[in-house]
This record gives sequence, C-alpha cells and structure tokens, in this order.
Amino acid sequence: MKRVADIAEQRNELYIPEVKSSGDLLKYKDQFFNVLNQSYKEIFGMVPLDEEQKEELYEGYFKFLDPRYVCLVLDKNEKLAAFGISVPSVSKALQKSGGNLYPLGIYHLWRAMKKNDTIDLLLIGVRPDLQNKGVNSILFRELIPRYIENGIKYVETTQNQDNNERVQAQWKYFDGRQHKRSRCYVKK
Repeated sequence: MKRVADIAEQRNELYIPEVKSSGDLLKYKDQFFNVLNQSYKEIFGMVPLDEEQKEELYEGYFKFLDPRYVCLVLDKNEKLAAFGISVPSVSKALQKSGGNLYPLGIYHLWRAMKKNDTIDLLLIGVRPDLQNKGVNSILFRELIPRYIENGIKYVETTQNQDNNERVQAQWKYFDGRQHKRSRCYVKK
C-alpha cells in the first residue's frame, strides 16, 4: 500500500499539508464539502449538502476533530484532492454511561476521546478526477502509523455499500470481519 501511495502521490502531484489544530481545517472547509458532495454523488441515497447543512456540520463537528486522525491531500494548486476523517470510538463510553451524559457520562466520553483502542472511520472522500488512481492509499499510508502510535488496535468503518466495488476492494488488504449489516428495502 505504501508503494502504491508513493506512486499515486508522485504521479498526480499531490502532497499532505500539516494539520496541527482544528483551526487549520478552517481554510479547507468549503473545499471539503465540495469534495464530499462530488465524491459521494453516485452513491444511492446521497443528497448533496446545502449551505445551511454545511455550516451546521462545521460548527457541530469540525471544531472537535482531533488533527491526529484527520488527513488531507492537496494537489499542486493547493486544492483539496482527498480527505480522511476518523475519530476515537465512543461506543463503549456510551454503553458505560447508559446513554446518559450526567453525572458520569461526560467523563466516559472525554476519556474515550483521549484514550481508546478503537477508531471510527467517518468519511473518506476522493475527488472524482482522482478516483481509481490510488489516492485513498495515501490516506491509509498517513493515518495507519498515527493510529499505531496512539495505541489504536481496531478500526470500525461506517456503512459501506456492499455493491460499491471500489470501497470493498480497499479492505481486502486488511484482516477484517463483517459484524454489522444494514439493509434498505422498498415496498411497492
């Protein structure tokens, strides 16, 4: 994967900017949502985000992202080419707190954000003109060592359509186990 990432980075003239704080993400906010809308537009059920939704997502989530678990890929023109956003899993913390934030739920959540062995991959997006060119391997090349360095042993992916062959193909290099399945049905 590292070799593919190195080739993709060089061939497409891409680089990884340094992101030290959530404030560094601010200058890429608009580009992020444009890449998100572009890269997910072919996926069944995806509806492009409007300006109000973009602002709400930024205010509600972006400010709380840990830069260690965010990777951005830029092209030679400083335009966002791809992104990978992950966060420490709060599932066990919510189970411990019984779903209640008070009195101890906040403590469990805070602790899960600081010390955790599981991470949730929230979003990975690649601009359509760079899809199928190995760009997602750049994201993994950057994020996996960060996970290991911070004691992450397990990665949970969010919903992946099982007929999305490009997404399914990237997981064949990992020791994975499917333990959840979501289905949508249409009744006529």
